[in-house]
Amino acid sequence: MDNYYDRKEVSNSDLTELKNLLHPHIQYGDREQAFRFGTLVDALITEPGRVNLYQRTVDGVPYTEDEFRHAQEMQRSLRLEARRDPLLRAVLEQAETQRQMVNRGQRFEYGGFPFALDTRCKWDWYLGGAGFGGDLKTTFAASEREFLEAVDFFDWDRSRAWYMDIAHSRRDFIYGISKRNGLVFKRFITRDDPTYRRGREKYEELAFQYWLFNLN
Repeated sequence: MDNYYDRKEVSNSDLTELKNLLHPHIQYGDREQAFRFGTLVDALITEPGRVNLYQRTVDGVPYTEDEFRHAQEMQRSLRLEARRDPLLRAVLEQAETQRQMVNRGQRFEYGGFPFALDTRCKWDWYLGGAGFGGDLKTTFAASEREFLEAVDFFDWDRSRAWYMDIAHSRRDFIYGISKRNGLVFKRFITRDDPTYRRGREKYEELAFQYWLFNLN
């Protein structure tokens, strides 16, 4: 049984929870429903063993026929995009899915102050031979501009910088599938590009706050 979420190391999700606690904001749309549907799409693409196609369940949780049909249409969109995108094709054919990583005593610095945390992450896709991986997202974005805005708004840049630094990787990527029109968007990230730098700034501040809250 997967005990990833019972582990004590700090994850990007822990930073998100802390941010929501410190800076509560209005939620747009049904967050729980969005997470539920994202779980279905993620499972179909990266963990099909969790899916029962006949009973329309993921880990025993039932979904409607419409939800399943929509998720499978998005999965087909990704497969069609892979015919045109060599990296995505390699990812779907070769990447290890749901790969867990732990970094003990990871060093951080915020405002010139050094500190350390035990950290963890769980990759949607990881290409071990290449030393980098990436993330799969479902999104309401219907255009490239909206997708790039979502990368910042939902802190996907923070997530990718967090993962890159745990793995000491120099590259990363996000593939997003639109729930509205099935388009597949992509964002390639390299260390020290603007997306990485913005994401790192976000996580360093939250990691420092997490460290302060857990001094005792």
